[in-house]
Amino acid sequence: MLYEDLTKRIIAAAMKVHSALGNGFQEVIYQRALELEMPFENLSFQREMEMPVYYRNVQIGTRRVDFFVEEKIMVELKAIIKLEDVHLAQAMNYLEAYKMEIGLLINFGAKSLEFKRVHNNKLIK
Repeated sequence: MLYEDLTKRIIAAAMKVHSALGNGFQEVIYQRALELEMPFENLSFQREMEMPVYYRNVQIGTRRVDFFVEEKIMVELKAIIKLEDVHLAQAMNYLEAYKMEIGLLINFGAKSLEFKRVHNNKLIK
């Protein structure tokens, strides 16, 4: 599995955060906690990195990705009761827009941490 070690370490960091804080906080609280936890998993990252969005090779806007880890994996955070298909579709669209192969969608809002590994099918063979 592509970037399996990296995704496992990101998920491990998220589990530690969720275990300590539980659910019920706003997304930014989990984002700040994950920013503190990821170095313990030896992960380099950029938080809220602004990335361009293109249409027909023309930049039409920008979007901030919650975390861009090891220059390989996009991490999108949520703090909602339950992940829905629309959130997965959003994460997949971001991967395509950023021309990235792998992403993680992590939800801290549920009683148990939810996470989905997201693939850009246009790039992965």
